Amino acid sequence: MKNVKRFLSLGIAAAMTLSLAACGGSSSSSSSAPADASTAAATTDVGTIENDGNYDECTIKFSWWGGDTRHEATQQAVKAFMEKYPGITVEVNFGAWSDWEAARALEFQSGTAADVNQINQSWINEFDSDGSVFLDLNQVSSVLDLTQWSEDSLAQLKDVKGGIAGVPVAMTGRTLYWDKTTFDDAGIAVPTTLEELRAAGKTFQEKLGDDYYPLALGEFDRAIFMTFYLQAKYGKAIIEDGQLNMTEEELKDGLDFIMSLEADHVIPSIKTIDGDAAASLDQNPKFIDGRYAGILEWDSAPLKYKNALAEGREFVVGEELKNLGGNDKTGVFTKVSLGFAISTTSQHPKESAMLIEYLCNDPEGAAIMGSERGIPESKAGYEAVEAAGGIDETIAQAHDIVMAASEYNEDPIFESNDLKGSEGTYKYVFGGLSYGEFDSAEAAKELYDGMSAACGA
Repeated sequence: MKNVKRFLSLGIAAAMTLSLAACGGSSSSSSSAPADASTAAATTDVGTIENDGNYDECTIKFSWWGGDTRHEATQQAVKAFMEKYPGITVEVNFGAWSDWEAARALEFQSGTAADVNQINQSWINEFDSDGSVFLDLNQVSSVLDLTQWSEDSLAQLKDVKGGIAGVPVAMTGRTLYWDKTTFDDAGIAVPTTLEELRAAGKTFQEKLGDDYYPLALGEFDRAIFMTFYLQAKYGKAIIEDGQLNMTEEELKDGLDFIMSLEADHVIPSIKTIDGDAAASLDQNPKFIDGRYAGILEWDSAPLKYKNALAEGREFVVGEELKNLGGNDKTGVFTKVSLGFAISTTSQHPKESAMLIEYLCNDPEGAAIMGSERGIPESKAGYEAVEAAGGIDETIAQAHDIVMAASEYNEDPIFESNDLKGSEGTYKYVFGGLSYGEFDSAEAAKELYDGMSAACGA
C-alpha cells in the first residue's frame, strides 16, 4: 500500500488563473483533482473550415503551464494577438506544473477544457485515446499552416484515428545545468563524467558542508536519470513500441545506481527535498543560494532556474555525462517538448486556430514568444525568432547538446499519468526507496509492475 501520509505532507502549488481582455485584466482561481480523462461532453462537428478572411467576435480560452518568463512572454503575445484581431478576447489560465496535469484531466473528462491547450505528447494517449478530445488540425489547415512543420514532427502528435491532435512547439530532451559558483567555491570544475560527479559529492561535503550537493533530483528526475543510465548500459530503449523493454533485474540495477548517488552525497534524499517545503526546485532556497548546485532539466526550460539564482551566481549548461553506462553511450532520449491543441468542445475552432497560427507562425507573434518553449519547430517561427534575436543563448546551447547526444525517442507511455502523476509509480517507487520504505528489489518489482501495467501488459 502506498504511503499516503508521506504524499499528504507534500506542499501543493496553486495554479494562477488570469483573464486578459483588450482593455485590461482580472484574476480568478482554479482547482485541480485527479481523473482518468475521456470527454463526456458533446463535441463540436466543425467539418473543414475555410479561411475566408473573416472571424467571429468571441471569447476563447487558452491554457498553459510553465515558469514566470514563459508566462510573461505568452501574455505579451496574447495581448498582441487581441490587438491584431479586435473582437476576439482570449482568457488565459496558467500556472506551475505542480498538479497541473490532474486539473486538466478533469477538464478533458468533463468537457470544460480551454479552447486552446498546451499539451504534453503523452496526453494524446492518456486523455485522447479514442481521438475525441483534441480536434484534428487538418480541419483547420486553411487557417493554421501545417506545412511549416515537418511530416515527421507532426506524426509524433497524431491520434489513434490518424488525425493531427496538436502541433509541436519544439523538440526537447534533458541535460544537466550547474551553478558554477558553488563548484568554484569547492575548488573543482563542473563534472563531465560520472566519476567526476561522484567525486564532487564528497568534495562538496568535505569543503562546503552537509547541506551542499552537486545535483538535486526529484522523483521524476530520478526516473529520467536512471533511464539514461539503463539505456546507455544495456543499449536499448526502456520502453519501445509501447512495451516495457527492461527486465526487473535491469530496473533493480537502475534503482541501485540512483541510490548510490545518495550514498555518495551526490544528491539529497527525497525526504530532504520534501523537508525544504518548496513547490519546485526553482523556488527552493537551497537551489537559489547554491546549496543544490545542479539540476537535470529540459533544454526548453532552463530560464526559470537561471533567473531564480541569487544575484552574482553563474548558471552554466553542462554536458551529457560521459561513461554513464560504463561505455561511450549517453542513453539520452528526446521528444516533442509540448504542443498546442484545440479541444473538440470548442465553439470557436477557427479563432482558436488563428491564435495558434499567430503564436507559432506569424512573424510578430512568434518573435514575442521567442524560445520560451524551446527552439521553435515551425520553420516560419524559427526564422522569425532568429531574425528578432530571440533564440536564447542558454536554450540554444542546451538544445544543441541534447540533440547531438540523443540516441532514442521517448515513448509517450514513459510520461503517462499512471507513471508520472502526483500519485503515480515514479513518485511511489523513487520516493519510497529513498525514504527507506522498501529495498531496491522490492522497488524494482513495484516499478516493473507499474510500467508493465502502463504499457497494457
